[in-house]
Amino acid sequence: MMHIERTIGIEELIDRFPGSVKFLISRNLPCLVCGEPTWGTLEELALDKGWTSEAIDVLVREMNTELVEKEMA
Repeated sequence: MMHIERTIGIEELIDRFPGSVKFLISRNLPCLVCGEPTWGTLEELALDKGWTSEAIDVLVREMNTELVEKEMA
């Protein structure tokens, strides 16, 4: 079973979990610019927006619950 980690690249995240775009935008983490994924990792995106390491851990847990587990159901 694939799960999301903070080190996943944004392009891979969007490719594997298209719902991640809406999920991240709802948390003020836009991951697409002009239709192209941003470069870097999920962690880098969140850190660039001022997120703490603890907040990123929560984000990753939520993504695994809401995106990965729902896909497996």
